[in-house]
Amino acid sequence: MKLIDLTKILRSKNAGPLYITFDLIFEDMEKMNYVLQNLKIEDVAKAYDTDVKNITVIPYEIVKSIKITFPRKHVSGCVLDDDVYGCQQHMPLANIEI
Repeated sequence: MKLIDLTKILRSKNAGPLYITFDLIFEDMEKMNYVLQNLKIEDVAKAYDTDVKNITVIPYEIVKSIKITFPRKHVSGCVLDDDVYGCQQHMPLANIEI
């Protein structure tokens, strides 16, 4: 099953000009806990060509969500950046098989 199939909302955005962050919001704790137990950080690192040590995963149980953050490849707004707001970066994460 793909990660997108387990979330109610899966989105990306900037966390400042140097980081990208992903919000995974769930309908219930069962799905959230399943993702927390089964999502492999190595798969996230591979999907975004970054080092595992750069990835931070923060669960927010009170709102049934998970935040995943890591450094952007290019500073937001630089010549090499193709998504200034970071809002179009969620599909590689969404397609990870869990």
